[in-house]
Amino acid sequence: MAGRLAAVVARLGTATTDFDCCDTSFTIEVNGPGADRALERAERTARDLEAQLDAFRDGSAVSRLNKQGSVDNEHVARLLERALEIHDRTGGAFDVRRGQLEHSLKEYLRGDADTPPEPTESGYASVSIEGTTVETTAPLDLNGLAKGYIVDEVHAVADGFGRTAFVSGGGDMTPPPGVVGVESPWDTGSHLTHLETDWAVATSGGYRRERSGHDHIYDPRDAAVGGEHDLVTVLAARDCTTADALATTLSALPHTEALALADGWDGIEALLVTDGVFRRTAGFEGHVATA
Repeated sequence: MAGRLAAVVARLGTATTDFDCCDTSFTIEVNGPGADRALERAERTARDLEAQLDAFRDGSAVSRLNKQGSVDNEHVARLLERALEIHDRTGGAFDVRRGQLEHSLKEYLRGDADTPPEPTESGYASVSIEGTTVETTAPLDLNGLAKGYIVDEVHAVADGFGRTAFVSGGGDMTPPPGVVGVESPWDTGSHLTHLETDWAVATSGGYRRERSGHDHIYDPRDAAVGGEHDLVTVLAARDCTTADALATTLSALPHTEALALADGWDGIEALLVTDGVFRRTAGFEGHVATA
């Protein structure tokens, strides 16, 4: 039986690739007819979207938007629409309109600035969307959901009739085809728990980008810099864009507020690890792999 199954898989085709994208490592796996061609299209899509949405790449659509105040780009418009939707649902706990704070914070974390930014440096943008045209009065920070959006878009290209695909980008992933581990923030290579789920997964943690006790997480409501948790993992029934945005959001909130937000959101489950204490939403255990 095993040999027969292997023969079917070989006939249908399977293809995988690993590459650097969005300042992290991406993995794409495609199974089914035309897997090789689908994989090539998917990787091209990832690199093309990175080139459009990387705020720190000269000439990207987001970079032009932040410098010039306007851009005509389908993906930026769609991304901002989702960002504003999530802003409203989180009561402002997720907000892309403090891009100047994010840029100053990244400069500090990269070592290009001597001190972390003060909240007074943050600024606040007014934005508008008309069709595919986006306008803003100040820089935007779309990084809190851009990687999840790219994962979703790449998956849409790779997946198809008679074909299945899996996409993972630095802890953000489409529903995994098997058991996956949640990486420990203290011991690289070990896992805090293992998941078996058909929901998208996103993980956020300040330990990935940290300098002198400061990380890349901030609360957009008051521009306070610094994450509240060692690690946050979010599962989303809708898509990886949602999971990515909420992992970013919950990372900046105290655990009581974070759990209340996640518990009140249909199709969301979350794990928060804070100073070694594990806290979960009511349904998270239903996605944990059994021994």
